[in-house]
Amino acid sequence: MGEEYPKFKVAAVQASPVFLDRGATVKKACALIEEAGKNGAKLVVFPETWIPTYPYWIVSTSESPMIFGLQRKAFTRLFKNSVEIPSPATDALCQAARKAGVYVVMGLNERDSEYGRGTIYNTLLYIDKNGRIMGKHRKLIPTGSERTIWGRGDGSGLLVLDTGLGRLGGLICWENHMPLARYTMYSKGERIHAAVWPTGSGGKFTCRQIAFEGNCFVISVGAYIDKDLVPDDFEMKEETIWEFWRDDKGSAVVSPKGDYLAGPMPWEEGILYAEVDLDWVVSRKHMLDVVGHYSRPDVFKLFVNEEKLVPMTTTKGEGEGELKLVIDELIGKVGRIPTEDLKKELEELKRLVSSR
Repeated sequence: MGEEYPKFKVAAVQASPVFLDRGATVKKACALIEEAGKNGAKLVVFPETWIPTYPYWIVSTSESPMIFGLQRKAFTRLFKNSVEIPSPATDALCQAARKAGVYVVMGLNERDSEYGRGTIYNTLLYIDKNGRIMGKHRKLIPTGSERTIWGRGDGSGLLVLDTGLGRLGGLICWENHMPLARYTMYSKGERIHAAVWPTGSGGKFTCRQIAFEGNCFVISVGAYIDKDLVPDDFEMKEETIWEFWRDDKGSAVVSPKGDYLAGPMPWEEGILYAEVDLDWVVSRKHMLDVVGHYSRPDVFKLFVNEEKLVPMTTTKGEGEGELKLVIDELIGKVGRIPTEDLKKELEELKRLVSSR
């Protein structure tokens, strides 16, 4: 009889956030998750840093000497409305995912809640259909003037997660242009790839390349934004080039052949749906498997540092510092190694703790 691979519906949410309003944007997200679930979607993907908004104001031609002060005020607003993980905001998202019975990939501005509490990260949050946080990925390198907004992620967030739908991963904006980042995701067995952007995304050739190259389905999703959606009291409203972000080739879903299954969407708000059949992944790998029969590991090797990088480490008594490092290492392996292997390592840790 052999194995049966899942067939299911995915949803790409091309919507506008409630600009710089975390609470209202989370509420809107929950409503969109509910809508997608009622329409049969099993996986719902939101745009880059959708909560509470992407910092569109980084594109400005203003030469005013006051611009830096306005940017600092805008950053302060963004910081105050960013999301800690976990928090009441993520609790609401998890509850919505559980109620709808869907997996959710959410782009958000993540406020550091562990070290310093002063940095924002461009983060993808993964939630399962039971309303549990599966993991998060922080953008490895902010692009251009984004570096005035976000800190850098590390290799611990290069996740490809086991789900009931198949192995799910994602990259943020120009990370999708990074060949080694893409190859890392392929090597981890990615079958469904979330490619998230600040606005229209379906016309980007990279999304079709990833689908073809990695033999995976790509859900490419960007937000909708317009100057009229921005409150008049926003400091940078008149300084920002809103037209720069308009894209008439919006969100799309791409098959492992590199063809569009749905989209690109027009420049408007809405949810794009597509049917996914993972049998396609297997049939495509018959001719091309870039990490299998069409690779040459004897010639090319990729090293990936998956260490979680932290600004400090402490010791609180003999062995406790070492134990913390072991625990951090195990946390970093969640979703990246088979469950049975992780269970064995946890049993070994339990034995070591008991022997002390």
